[in-house]
Amino acid sequence: MTSRWTRSGMWAGLITSALLFWASDSLAAEKLIWLVRDLPPLTMHDGPQKGRGIIDQLLPVLMANMPQYQHVIMRVNRARSMQMLEGSQLSCDPMLVWNPDRALRIAYSSPIIGLHSNGLVIRRQDQPLIAPFVHDESVDLLAMLNSQSVKLGIVAKRSYGTWIDDQLSHGPASQFFIHYGNDALGSLLQMQQAGRLQTLLGYWPEIQAKAKQHGLSSTALVFYPIQGAPPYQPIYVGCSKTPEGQHVIASINTVLGNLAHEPQTSPETFWIDPSQKAEDPVPDAPAP
Repeated sequence: MTSRWTRSGMWAGLITSALLFWASDSLAAEKLIWLVRDLPPLTMHDGPQKGRGIIDQLLPVLMANMPQYQHVIMRVNRARSMQMLEGSQLSCDPMLVWNPDRALRIAYSSPIIGLHSNGLVIRRQDQPLIAPFVHDESVDLLAMLNSQSVKLGIVAKRSYGTWIDDQLSHGPASQFFIHYGNDALGSLLQMQQAGRLQTLLGYWPEIQAKAKQHGLSSTALVFYPIQGAPPYQPIYVGCSKTPEGQHVIASINTVLGNLAHEPQTSPETFWIDPSQKAEDPVPDAPAP
């Protein structure tokens, strides 16, 4: 069965209803910069699923229903996005994880979607390296880090969720390889393939897609949930924490509230993962 979030026509009516008004009024409107990057299944910049990610489909709906702004899409890496959100320009990131430190400097929308949480990936042949830290098919991340037996690849300035971020903050710095590049996860996967890095963190659909982009086999990789982490990770829109940014967030929440009345465009629809069984329960979205 085709996953509900991959239906390409789900947004057509909402976009068409507002697009003409938005186009005619946008030249005189305040500029709003949308900060995006390739992060399957949220955004897909390459391959046969190009443009069919969850945020790829949601972003035009938000823009069409916010004609008071001149919308500009900018591709940036995670580190650059965080820098811009904390700068003077009015900008928003439509695929942001909430954490307490970020909330001091960034205004957050209502939760819009959710994914299965980040986890640890290792080459199948290297599984014995983490065997002592695997319990009930989940990895004790902090115990693994404190053992100082394997290196962990992470993306600079990325939040992996409050629980995982806390585990990382207590691990020895010597065990991390932090990548700042525009294709940080892809580069980390290549390092792992070359044997220079044993483990890395990410969303499983994201890792599978990135491996394919780089000609790597995802079947040679094994994904482990992180022990203690919640099964789902809510995703938010985050904007500059300024009066202007707060106004944008209010508009976004209004649009999301209206979408919730459409059965195919409700935010809760996107809690369904493509690999998840249809009968699996859809969890409630946690509040920021």
